[in-house]
Amino acid sequence: MADDEEARALAGDGGGPRKMGPAVARSGAGDERAETIPVRILNEYVYCPRLAYLEWVQGEWADNADTEEGRLRHRAVDAGGGRLEAPEPEGLLEGVGQVRSVHLSAPAFGITTRIDLVEVEDGAVVPIDYKRGRVPDIPDGAWPPERVQVCAQGLVLRANGYRSDHGFLYFVESKRRVRVDFDEALVAATHEAIEGARRLPVEEIPPPLVDSPKCPRCSLVGICLPDEVQASRGADGEPRLLVPARDDALPLYVQMHGQRVGVRGEEIVVAGGGEKHAVRMLDTSQICLFGNVQVSAPAVKTLCERDIAVAWFSQGGWFYGLTRGMATKNVHLRIAQHRVAAQPERALLLARTFIRSKIRNARTLLRRNHPDPDRALDALKAQARAAERAASLPTLLGVEGTAARDYFAIFDGMLKQDEVGGDFKLDGRNRRPPTDPLNALLSFAYALLTKDWTLTLYAVGFDPFVGFLHQPRHGRPALALDLMEEFRPIIADSVVVTAVNNRVVRPEHFVRCGPAVNLNKAGRAAFIKAYERRMDELVTHPVFGYRISYRRVLEVQARLLGRHLEGELDAYPAFETR
Repeated sequence: MADDEEARALAGDGGGPRKMGPAVARSGAGDERAETIPVRILNEYVYCPRLAYLEWVQGEWADNADTEEGRLRHRAVDAGGGRLEAPEPEGLLEGVGQVRSVHLSAPAFGITTRIDLVEVEDGAVVPIDYKRGRVPDIPDGAWPPERVQVCAQGLVLRANGYRSDHGFLYFVESKRRVRVDFDEALVAATHEAIEGARRLPVEEIPPPLVDSPKCPRCSLVGICLPDEVQASRGADGEPRLLVPARDDALPLYVQMHGQRVGVRGEEIVVAGGGEKHAVRMLDTSQICLFGNVQVSAPAVKTLCERDIAVAWFSQGGWFYGLTRGMATKNVHLRIAQHRVAAQPERALLLARTFIRSKIRNARTLLRRNHPDPDRALDALKAQARAAERAASLPTLLGVEGTAARDYFAIFDGMLKQDEVGGDFKLDGRNRRPPTDPLNALLSFAYALLTKDWTLTLYAVGFDPFVGFLHQPRHGRPALALDLMEEFRPIIADSVVVTAVNNRVVRPEHFVRCGPAVNLNKAGRAAFIKAYERRMDELVTHPVFGYRISYRRVLEVQARLLGRHLEGELDAYPAFETR
């Protein structure tokens, strides 16, 4: 069997393993209900055990073009119709034509299924499973995962008293059926797949496939990270770029006082203040609201269903929190996160990595933008080494504080003072409230970055409030603050330098209230555009060598941290630019 042909036939198959999201079915009664495995997971297990583990054990799911197409192809059979009568004593049926979307379980085998179509043929029942795509040009007319899936449906029918000796796979593009006989070899392979899938919850995550043609069109490839995991383990070869370099969906910012956000069909509608505009939900990754902006209850419900988070900011840009749905079910990752956070030695190792990388990235930013950075570069280099050797968290925090003082002491030297005037001077870092325009820009940039890291961590399955460097505190997303450390210089600080030097923000974009300085509406809008341009900018990943956007980098780094916490990687591969 050729792997590439199998990949084309199966990857993203809407009629098979990837047509629905994660699901858990249960059978039995009382306190002894046993978890049963959906038959589609058997398809996944034969295709790729790691994929089955991610979907079944960790509850991961992601759509792509293939899964969306498969869902559309399945509308007719998913609608249901008719009723499957109880079998006669001999397991036969009479007088029944077709029954669609039949849901049955076989507790004895520990599996459950929803069969696309059941037909009666000479009194026996025949399961028919729909597949998007064409009939593969191979001897059996179908790949092993598909054959196991329809055979398992036959076993479920048998367990419910029906006679079932064969089934069909219907390939939508070819408009053709392929017969699958339930012979001894296929039944044995199906039982083997059932046993293997049932062992997944008590085993370690299966290793990723190596340079497999199955990976590129798998909808979970951005979660699995097969090549990245192999590269982080020291495997030879360049990792493939298996996910888009940029996200198609982008944030929507709403900051006009009194505006209202609602939904209309597949659109998000923003109205108020004499303005009204709409954007497609498909093109929206998150909604960021500043000040007194309202959201209708139906809109909140729909956005939660569509996994579009709503981020709440004060009018001045303070990040308050999120409204989001329950998209992630990966409790195993959160258990691993809490376990490591409770081990001071392991938590310190991660904290060292975050601070070392932050200091090194700060050196890179100074080296690229400061005309005379030498007096700080040597000090920062020594502090990065000290961070690697810090024997305790207080010692590490002391190193970080010293490095920050040296860094911000010459920060405004990266600004073109002759062109921007004397309004952007930094006399030390201050906040709550910031007392000068440059500190106001830094605080706002950090708020935006905190928001993006919090959203990323939720999407991956982490608890953003349990960190390794930043200790738990009410209302503080400690892990988001941990992971943003290495990105503060190269995203937030870099945006501030660029926005000031290019006069994207100017002195008239700030307002003063007592000692506090904040951006006005026009200044916030201009800076948000600069920040989003940076997040959309392509950068070469220092570990994997391919180019992806900074927004995509955040997700990759979060998932790599998860792989480390769950024991798949020995260390977290930090992001350090050169």
